[in-house]
Amino acid sequence: MARMTAAEAAVHVLRKEGIDVAFGVPGAAINPFYAAMRQVGGIDHVLARHVEGASHMAEGYTRTKAGNIGVCIGTSGPAGTDMITGLYSARADSIPILCITGQAPRARMHKEDFQAVDIQAIAGPVTKWAVTVLEPAQVPRAFQQAFHLMRSARPGPVLIDLPIDVQMSEIEFDPDTYEPLPVYKPAASRAQVERAIAMLQEAERPLIVAGGGIVNADASDLLLEFAELTGVPVIPTLMGWGTIPDDHPLMAGMVGLQTSHRYGNATLLAADFVLGIGNRWANRHTGNVETYTRGRKFVHVDIEPTQIGRIFGPDLGIVSDARAALARFVEVAREMHQAGTLKDRGRWAEECQARKRTLLRKTHFDNVPVKPQRVYEEMNRVFGKETRYVSTIGLSQIAGAQFLHVYKPRHWINCGQAGPLGWTIPAALGVRRADPEADIVALSGDYDFQFMVEELAAGAQFNLPWIHVLVNNSYLGLIRQAQRGFDMDYCVQLAFENINCPEIDGYGVDHVAVVEGLGCKALRVTRPEEIAPALREARRMIAEYRVPVVVEVILERVTNMAMGTDLDGVTEFEALAENVEDAPTSIAALV
Repeated sequence: MARMTAAEAAVHVLRKEGIDVAFGVPGAAINPFYAAMRQVGGIDHVLARHVEGASHMAEGYTRTKAGNIGVCIGTSGPAGTDMITGLYSARADSIPILCITGQAPRARMHKEDFQAVDIQAIAGPVTKWAVTVLEPAQVPRAFQQAFHLMRSARPGPVLIDLPIDVQMSEIEFDPDTYEPLPVYKPAASRAQVERAIAMLQEAERPLIVAGGGIVNADASDLLLEFAELTGVPVIPTLMGWGTIPDDHPLMAGMVGLQTSHRYGNATLLAADFVLGIGNRWANRHTGNVETYTRGRKFVHVDIEPTQIGRIFGPDLGIVSDARAALARFVEVAREMHQAGTLKDRGRWAEECQARKRTLLRKTHFDNVPVKPQRVYEEMNRVFGKETRYVSTIGLSQIAGAQFLHVYKPRHWINCGQAGPLGWTIPAALGVRRADPEADIVALSGDYDFQFMVEELAAGAQFNLPWIHVLVNNSYLGLIRQAQRGFDMDYCVQLAFENINCPEIDGYGVDHVAVVEGLGCKALRVTRPEEIAPALREARRMIAEYRVPVVVEVILERVTNMAMGTDLDGVTEFEALAENVEDAPTSIAALV
């Protein structure tokens, strides 16, 4: 049997499990692993500027294509702790990523050796498995188990910590005989699905709530077939956005306190039955649970048994992978369709579409400084149905969900539960590395943008381009809006007089100079009629320079986006659309 270092065996396992790229930052305690990657070959590497950035790159890579698993690598100590935010974000959204860290030698781990930290204990709560491998011969099997766990049941991240002497130890391992372990996914039974469809048949105004589990299971095709067979309208969650195209006649809008449509909330409140698949009833989707559940029956399908009943007890719970469940739902629905026993949902679907045509927010503002709604209107004009959007949190993301359009799964790439500032730039790098040809548009407010702006340099170095729309109001906008409830505007202003850039009139950071200093390109826009030409120019510049291009739009300082604490209590701070001219790129205007 072949002899090699444990690190080399681990790299062979990565290759056998389908890994051909990693994101990371080398360092002393992980250098043997990097030496093994160089020796074995076959794994490309993107050098991050921050190890947290590498973890978010891995997330973006995983989220872009079914079957992908992003890998991030860092040295010991602070590299591992830097990865915790990425692990938390991945765990919360059921995203498999593998974090690999170096560690002090085994004999010195308990002696406060340089950068020695118990990363296994620290990472445990935000991973499916965190392990410090103490026996060299266990290394390849630890990696085998990692992939098995990441792919099985509810997907999620794993951290493997490797003491430097473990990495360098020689072991016997035969890569040629290695095989990945079978993946376990629970599947709904025929009886469970028949019961759920019987409950749906009893309802007059049913809805399907499509969660991110459908995206993770690559089951959007089955969701669409089931909806079309039954005629039941679909409400995607923020993580499930794109499972049904926005312009589909059964797409009824998104529901929630922030990232939602007026027509989506109204339709949910009018429904009497909800079939949730691959969703977790997140509080920013449901709002007050009493309001959300009143007068409705619920079926909840989820891959994780402990998710069922976590927020409220459904009338029927089914533990199943979303694809396995939807395959059964389609099977039963086809039989009922052929037998002519499915209810006609045409009138209910038309009621939902009537709300979709009329309950709209205004986007066409000519104000200077620019109102944010106009930015999204112009984005809809310029970017087509193939665009992959990347965003994280803040008023920019909330407005994006209210006004942009998504037509395919994995075309709205968003960290849902964690929402860490700074996520967007490194995630966009991972998305680009996973999809070299797509139109990729990232969306940030100024604070999210500044958090990990250094990662733009990685985009320039490795020629990983995308268009980054930066909406700048020089504020922590979402926090400022939340502070209204405390009657204050405190410690949230980013504005200052920049002595090196007086032309931005007190908006603080000169983002154009920063972006260009990092090797990328940038355009600044101050008037609404300049937005679309700048976005088109950015597309041209990407083709010419193959680096990220930032389009900064200077916004009015204060805008309050629609939100509330209850689905029937969302406050509309801005004017509502009265005609198609008020919302010229709404779905109602485009179909």
